Amino acid sequence: MRSVMGEALRLAQEAADAGEVPVGAVMLDGQGAVIGRGRNRRQCDGDPLAHAEIVAMQEAAKRNGKNAWNFADCTLVVTLEPCPMCAGAALQTHVGRIIFGAWDAKLGACGSVWDIPRDPHIGACPETVGSVREPECAQLLAAFFAQRR
Repeated sequence: MRSVMGEALRLAQEAADAGEVPVGAVMLDGQGAVIGRGRNRRQCDGDPLAHAEIVAMQEAAKRNGKNAWNFADCTLVVTLEPCPMCAGAALQTHVGRIIFGAWDAKLGACGSVWDIPRDPHIGACPETVGSVREPECAQLLAAFFAQRR
C-alpha cells in the first residue's frame, strides 16, 4: 500500500500546485490495479463536491461498467482521512476498504471526529486503516496551510 499512497501523494502535490488543498486519492480494483485517480478540484472546477475521493470514485465508476456503483472488492487510498461526505460516498458505493494517511482532527469521519464506516446503524462496514505514510501526508498539508497564513 505504501507505493499506492505514493501515487496519492503525487496527486496531492498536483492539487497543491494548482492552489487546492493537497489531497489525493487512488481507487484500486480487487486485483490491486488502479481504476481511478483524483485530487481536490474544488477551486479549479468551481465544484464544492470535487473532493479527491469523489473524483477517484467517479473515474472508477466509468471503468466499472454496469456495476458502476458497486466497489465492494475495491480499495480507496487517500492522503487525508475522508470527511463525512466522502465517507458517506464510500459507503453508498460499497467500498470494501478505506486506507488513509493523515488524520483530520476537524472533519475526519473514519475514526477521529466521527466514525461513519463503523456506525452500527449502517449495514456496510468497510475495513478502515489510518496512518499509512502519515508523516508525509501531514507534512504536505501543513506546508500548504503554512504558506496561506
